[in-house]
Amino acid sequence: MKTIRTLLAAAALAAVALTPLPARADINVGVTVSATGPAASLGIPEKNTIALMPKEMSGHKVNYIVLDDASDTTAAVANARRFITESKVDVIIGSTTTPNSLAMIDIVAESQTPMISMAASARIVEPVDAKRRWVFKTPQNDIMMALAIATHMADNGIKSVGFIGFADAYGEGWLQEFGKAAGLKSIQIVATERYNRTDSSVTGQVLKLVGANPQAVLIAGSGTPAALPQKALKERGYAGRIYQTHGVANNDFLRVGGKDVEGTLLPAGGVLVASQLPDGHPVKKTALHYVRTYEAAHGPGSVSTFGAHAWDAGLLLQAAVASVGKTAEPGTPAYRAALRDALERVRNVAGAHGVFNMSPNDHLGLDQRARVMVKIEKGGWVYQP
Repeated sequence: MKTIRTLLAAAALAAVALTPLPARADINVGVTVSATGPAASLGIPEKNTIALMPKEMSGHKVNYIVLDDASDTTAAVANARRFITESKVDVIIGSTTTPNSLAMIDIVAESQTPMISMAASARIVEPVDAKRRWVFKTPQNDIMMALAIATHMADNGIKSVGFIGFADAYGEGWLQEFGKAAGLKSIQIVATERYNRTDSSVTGQVLKLVGANPQAVLIAGSGTPAALPQKALKERGYAGRIYQTHGVANNDFLRVGGKDVEGTLLPAGGVLVASQLPDGHPVKKTALHYVRTYEAAHGPGSVSTFGAHAWDAGLLLQAAVASVGKTAEPGTPAYRAALRDALERVRNVAGAHGVFNMSPNDHLGLDQRARVMVKIEKGGWVYQP
């Protein structure tokens, strides 16, 4: 009798062992990028990078739902709503530009869905209020880069500067932050001009800049539209130094700008000049890994800093998913809240641009290790130690 009971128990255990464990729920990630329109030179490498991201995180299959917002704020908002209502996403990555990302904040806050922006303005995550507590971002803040520019200007004896920037949140944010940095370095802004991303001419604005006779000009634009004022300045014979923001750090800008952008100075993430960084630089290893991964898929010289912002968003998501563990299941409000909390706890995550240390009051988490100064020479990017 004992033998029969033993055999029955063994059979029961075997049956349990053969019963498949319930599959863990998928993580759904909504991604909106500006793959067409004025910001396409930024959005395309971001879209390409999403395809290189892991399809599994901590035992969950990851589904990326990628939509193009065509560099348009209305489309970005519509994409965000679609992700939340139709795709039931756990997190949103995007958008590419500052105006689009700002427009999406109300949507993600209302639905309590975490969002990782790939746009630069500090206003996307500052201050961390009831709405922005759901929003994080990967690009360096404008003030960090503005200080790098102002410091370089001051070190080179520049006392006066003209400013021309986009007539939107990106340009306005840069004017505000550069104004602070310039004040700290006793640099006077002698002329201020605006232009639209879709403009085909800035002759009037450039004539006013040249008339003010500044020692340097800062162009606060992004992507290929940022080349327009620089080409116009060169046509008018302007011989002072020209600075750009980290919004131009891709090869499409070099292609469109051509000889007119030679000598340009700009701050950028270390990924732009990864191979030139000293071996002890904290992001060299991780930046080179991204460069090699992207170029293996898209060819030598194809990498850009904008794709790296998407890559870093993926690294932050991986760290957060691992931290959440089994405390909640994807597809639920509890999981979205847990993921938000986990993003806020991210520590010492080395990305392609810098080392991320988030906190309840800092939803960027980068420090000065996330910037270097770069010069355009012979159609390429040259690290300035």
